Amino acid sequence: MRQEEVDRCQIQEWYPRFKLASIKTHIHLLPESFVQYLLGDSGQFILPTSVTGEDALTNRVHNPVDEDDLAVPEGSGDESEEFPPPSFPELELEIKESIESLGGAIFPKLNWSSPKDAAWISSSGNLWCTSLSEIALLLRAADSSTHDLCHAYDSCSDKTSSRPQSFFLALRKWRPALTSTLTGDGIPLLR
Repeated sequence: MRQEEVDRCQIQEWYPRFKLASIKTHIHLLPESFVQYLLGDSGQFILPTSVTGEDALTNRVHNPVDEDDLAVPEGSGDESEEFPPPSFPELELEIKESIESLGGAIFPKLNWSSPKDAAWISSSGNLWCTSLSEIALLLRAADSSTHDLCHAYDSCSDKTSSRPQSFFLALRKWRPALTSTLTGDGIPLLR
């Protein structure tokens, strides 16, 4: 396989040609600072600070008794004071606008892959997202994202780089799975 063939499979390459036959999608160029955040291996997994006040884990169970176990004692070397949480206000506002125009919920995809291997970490148990912090949570936890970001061209015979020059985030309109029932002869009927 050649690098140009892999490039043609990126969503920002094929979607404009097939958008009439595909799920409605908004594509955003990702700033390098966000790409570096996704690749970050600082030891701590910190979600970006939201300028709109949206939390990736809004459906989490609040149990004050368990919070004592999570408290960090003074002088314990907590690095959060040294390094403020990342923030991507311009990207967050662009994404918020896209999500609203797509009906309020999307599933994310990088150039090639969706973070399907990280659905376990979301509060909904799937790729349903309504905010940048939910998207960031999935992308940071997914091995498929790491592949897109670091190893996209590893199997190319003419590899000149391990990654493309630019990364894109595709926000695809959330469409719940179609329900199927069986007809009398056992053939699935999609409704």
